[in-house]
Amino acid sequence: MRWKGREASSNIEDRRSLAPQGALAGGGLGMLIILALALLFGANPMQLLQEAERGGLRVGAPQAAAADPEQEELKQFVAVVLKDTEDVWNPLFQAAGLDYPDPTLVMFSGATRSGCGPANAGMGPFYCPLDQKVYIDLSFYDELRDKFGAKGDFAQAYVIAHEVGHHVQNVLGITDKVQRLQSRMSKEQYNRYSVRLELQADFLAGVWAHHGQKQKKFLERGDIEEAMRCAAAIGDDAIQRRQMGYVVPDSFTHGTSEQRVRWFMKGLETGDMNQGDTFSVPDDQL
Repeated sequence: MRWKGREASSNIEDRRSLAPQGALAGGGLGMLIILALALLFGANPMQLLQEAERGGLRVGAPQAAAADPEQEELKQFVAVVLKDTEDVWNPLFQAAGLDYPDPTLVMFSGATRSGCGPANAGMGPFYCPLDQKVYIDLSFYDELRDKFGAKGDFAQAYVIAHEVGHHVQNVLGITDKVQRLQSRMSKEQYNRYSVRLELQADFLAGVWAHHGQKQKKFLERGDIEEAMRCAAAIGDDAIQRRQMGYVVPDSFTHGTSEQRVRWFMKGLETGDMNQGDTFSVPDDQL
C-alpha cells in the first residue's frame, strides 16, 4: 500500500505511555474462551467491556517509554489510513445530504478506558459508539501476522477501515437499532443480527477501498489479496476451528470466512453504499 509521504489524520489520541497497573481478574477459563472467540473486532464490545469492568481492570499513571522507530512508523501509517477514511466518508455523506463527524482513533498499550468502559488488548480493536472512538493496541498487528497469517500493510488498513465502518453504522443509526433488539431476543437470535452488522462493516471497508483507490491510487500488487486473507483468517469458523477444533454456528457473531470475504469484495467492486443492506438478505444467501 502506498502511504508514505501522505497526509495523516489529526484525530489521533496516543495513550501508549499510560501503563496498566492491573489486568483482568476473574472470569476464569470461560472469559478466556470468550475473548479468544471475539479476538478481533468484539462482536458486542459493550458486553465485553462490562465483563472487563467486573474483572477489576485498572489503568495507571503515565510512564516514560523509549521511542520505538518501528512503532512510530506504524503510528504514522495508522494516522494516514484514518485520514484516507475521512477523505472518503466525508464527501459520500455530503453527497447524501448528511454530516459525517470524524471518529477519533485511540492507540493504547495493554489497557485503557473507553466511553464504553475498561478496554483490554485481548479484546482486539473495537469501536465504542458512546464516544465515537476506535481503540487499538498496536501489538494486535503482530498477532494478526504471527497467529493468523494475515501479513501486509493493507491487511492492517482493512482492520481500521472495518472499525470505521462501525462508526459509519453508528452515525446512520444502524448500530442503535440492532442493539435495541438485544433485550428482546435470545442470545442465538441476537447473534444473527450481530453477524449482519459485522458483515456490513466489512462491506463498508470495501466501499472505502473502492473510493480511496479512485482518489489516491494507494493500492499495490497483492494488496487486495492481503485484505482477503485477513478477512478469511478472522471468520468465526476459522477462529473456532483454530481455538477449539470445531465450529458452533449459533455462536457466530461476525460471519464465516467466506461471508466476510464476499461482503468486503462486494463493497470494493461496487463502491455503492446502497448495496450493503445485509439485514434484508436471506440467511442462505448471506
